[in-house]
Amino acid sequence: MRQLLLLFWLVPTVVAAQAKRRLVPGDIYRLKDVGAPVISPDGQWVAYTVTTSDSAKDKRNTDIYMVSWDGSKTVQVTSSPDAEGNPKWSPDNRFLAFTSSRGEEEKGAQIWLLDRLGGEARKVTDLKQGVGDYEWSPDAKRFVLVVTDPDPDTTAGKEKKTPKPLEIDRWDFKRDYAGYLNRRRDHLYLFDLASRTIEQLTRGDYDDGGPAWSPDGTQIAFVSKRAPGSDRNDNSDIYLIDAKPGSEPRALTSFPGADGGRGGRPTFSPDGKWIAFLRGGDPKYWAYNNTRAAVVPSAGGETRVLTERLDRPVAELRWSADGGSLYFLYDDDRSVPVGRVALASGAVEVIVDAKRGITGMSVRGSKIAVATSTDGEPTEIAALEQGGFRRLSTHNDSLMATIDLGPALRLDSKSKDGTAVGSMLYLPPGYRAGQRYPLALQIHGGPFGQDGHDFDLLRRVLAARGFAVLAPNYRGSSGRGEAFSRAIFADWGNKEVVDLLGAVDEAVAKGYADPDRLVLGGWSYGGILTDYTIATDTRFKAGVSGAGSALQLSMYGSDQYVYQYEQELGVPWKSPEAWMKVSYPFFKADRITTPTLFMGGEKDFNVPIIGSEQMYQALKSTGVETKLVVYPGMFHGPSAPSHRYDIMTRYYTWWERFVQPAPVP
Repeated sequence: MRQLLLLFWLVPTVVAAQAKRRLVPGDIYRLKDVGAPVISPDGQWVAYTVTTSDSAKDKRNTDIYMVSWDGSKTVQVTSSPDAEGNPKWSPDNRFLAFTSSRGEEEKGAQIWLLDRLGGEARKVTDLKQGVGDYEWSPDAKRFVLVVTDPDPDTTAGKEKKTPKPLEIDRWDFKRDYAGYLNRRRDHLYLFDLASRTIEQLTRGDYDDGGPAWSPDGTQIAFVSKRAPGSDRNDNSDIYLIDAKPGSEPRALTSFPGADGGRGGRPTFSPDGKWIAFLRGGDPKYWAYNNTRAAVVPSAGGETRVLTERLDRPVAELRWSADGGSLYFLYDDDRSVPVGRVALASGAVEVIVDAKRGITGMSVRGSKIAVATSTDGEPTEIAALEQGGFRRLSTHNDSLMATIDLGPALRLDSKSKDGTAVGSMLYLPPGYRAGQRYPLALQIHGGPFGQDGHDFDLLRRVLAARGFAVLAPNYRGSSGRGEAFSRAIFADWGNKEVVDLLGAVDEAVAKGYADPDRLVLGGWSYGGILTDYTIATDTRFKAGVSGAGSALQLSMYGSDQYVYQYEQELGVPWKSPEAWMKVSYPFFKADRITTPTLFMGGEKDFNVPIIGSEQMYQALKSTGVETKLVVYPGMFHGPSAPSHRYDIMTRYYTWWERFVQPAPVP
């Protein structure tokens, strides 16, 4: 039976009253990104990460902190100028491990150990390729590592000055941030802490990842795409291998879609009899599938999908102490509840369903720690107790005590075809009921994702400029079931635009928005939908399309989505009509009247900059005011703080050229 429990939010510190101000883009240098909670084996501490932005160095730096379970003590564990991350406690509670390059970026991240008894962190691995991922063995004597094959293009240990040409023969041949994909693969290695020796465990022309030890330390489960033709599909499976060199892995699953993929890691039940993992849906609907909680016997046997009836995408699977159930997070109409599913019956229980976002969860015995935010509070670490949240960290409290955010509301609308759509509406500080504000339609990317009650700096900064900011969860978004997500299959830019315009109409009808002062923008699929919308409707006075595309035919072979394209649209030479249909913004560029700014990263392989360049060129040729901004060295999203600052600023400066926002006191 679905059970909703009361929420409470306790803040242990009291900040003196002071004059409040509005958020500004420069607050990216003041806000701290908190995440990755991990409870210690004794349950007394929670390790987590805190990321800050340095304006002088124009980089972000991540450090590791610990907070006691009662919240009375907070300790900064690392403070080097190099980022540290991925903290993990040793099972014997003696060490805290983390990864960091610490001045050796050319080698990549290595594993470092901090002794709980005190002293400086010491580096324990020294691999030329660095360590991609790792897990402690149950006896705390070994690690299983994920390591990329060494680069053969080296001379005497030094890189050649002139890189050799890239020789590529893979069907799936490029990835954002990674670049072009060669045959260097990720494999599992065993690392002995006492002797500092390393031995390769898995081999072959496959990528292996997400390792997890069995409770007795004799076996390792992992995720790999090893089925025939796996380079041309989304068929990852769960494998099991003995934890000794020379062993051969055996497949535990054979589902034609994704088992354990999309960031999911298999995890053994406390008694070692079951392995839990995330399973996708029909591979045809790769981009729109809910992930399900599933289990398979570690000895082999039939897979059981536990959350099929939930019809929501789940994440962060964590076993209960008795192994009788699994905790998980899931998207549900603008919120991220914590759920639990019983192993025996498949019954789903809602542990807490609050209007907030949760981005990480750790379970240890009866204790649960989460990284969580609300639409008015940035992410902090909290303990989940008695159906509510008890704050453990307070990194952003002093800043937020000085900020006037303004209201954040849920707005529900119906599209012209009767579809119900849920949006978030951010109103300016000092909002006055009955006053109409310029409306910024701010479109999320994905499309599979949702806007909700988590903290969103961009939307809050835009609202602080005097805009009412509308963020709809159009069809294609998550949190409303697979039918809602799959509704846009092979029909991009149709139902989404209908939903976006219906949400705008509702904001106007409710008296929040001035219909004569409408602007829009978004990034990634939000940029793509900006292009679709301005080619459909002329009501918007200005647009900003970030990392978008419109001539979708030109994306085939130039971005990283060839699998999705061939599943949905077919190959262009066999189904040109389908490709032309979804490319309509480019072929209807002469109907666009909205002045539009296009932006993108120079090195973006996700949605290559050609998508923005083509639309910029089209509007230049048709005489519509436009501008193109290219961020050198940037991939799909901004990582340098200066780029984040610049993008945020360009949204409202472009809009304000054409629309007068509400006065800012």
